[in-house]
Amino acid sequence: MSVITKVPEPNLWEEICKEFAALRSWETDNDNKSVSTDYLDFDASKHTPVFYGKIFTGMFADADVTADFDPAVSHPACIGFSFAEKLAKPASPKPPPPPDKYTCSPTEYLNFYIYPTLLPALEAMLKQAKVEKCFERKKTKFNACDYLTEYLYRHNSFHKDKNREDVPLLDIPFVKSWLVDHPRPALPKSLLWSDDEAALIIQCFWRGYRVRKDPEVQELRIWQREWREEISGIQKRVTEFWDEKMPEGDSTMKLPDPDDDTYLYKEIIIESPSQSCVSP
Repeated sequence: MSVITKVPEPNLWEEICKEFAALRSWETDNDNKSVSTDYLDFDASKHTPVFYGKIFTGMFADADVTADFDPAVSHPACIGFSFAEKLAKPASPKPPPPPDKYTCSPTEYLNFYIYPTLLPALEAMLKQAKVEKCFERKKTKFNACDYLTEYLYRHNSFHKDKNREDVPLLDIPFVKSWLVDHPRPALPKSLLWSDDEAALIIQCFWRGYRVRKDPEVQELRIWQREWREEISGIQKRVTEFWDEKMPEGDSTMKLPDPDDDTYLYKEIIIESPSQSCVSP
């Protein structure tokens, strides 16, 4: 049996997915088990569109196969060929009962208690790695271990708490406690920015450079720099001026309190203008 279809060029992602699907014992594909099925690239010069996507095989007979042909029922290109429908996928058998986790062998423990949870997480991790373009770039911000930690925490079958579904990695309790003792260095901006964000920042910097390079803008910047240098010590010069005018420093005088019959005095401290006046 043959099937004429368009076969895309193989790539690394498809090879990984095929290897992973071949190891999944709970899913079977009838086409993979059929050794007589060949997938052919469709070529308009060699094949008719009637055969596209169909399972067919050539039939050889001694009699004339065109004698009983009815063009109202079939296409003339189908003469001498037999078509078949794709078999329906059979129902998967019930899985065997899991063995006792405390007495089973290491292989059984991995097959029944580790792999059913870990393999879907690895599959989701590979899909997210494709989204983050890990197969196209040498360095990315994607961390596979962080993704697995977050995925397994959200999909823990022993905890039915729905609040876990939206918990980010940095809000997981044991991740918080770990980062307190083992803080991570910040990622460089080249990994955090997307392509659009990086292009926007680079364009903004380049436009700013072209504007600052203009002669009139350069002249304005030179004047601003000289002005900042001139007024940078104004506070110091004001202080030196008052110190020169009032070398004796602070002076005090006493005045009677009109509300006090004992003629208590308040001390008024006269300070330099660079300081505050206090009247207790």
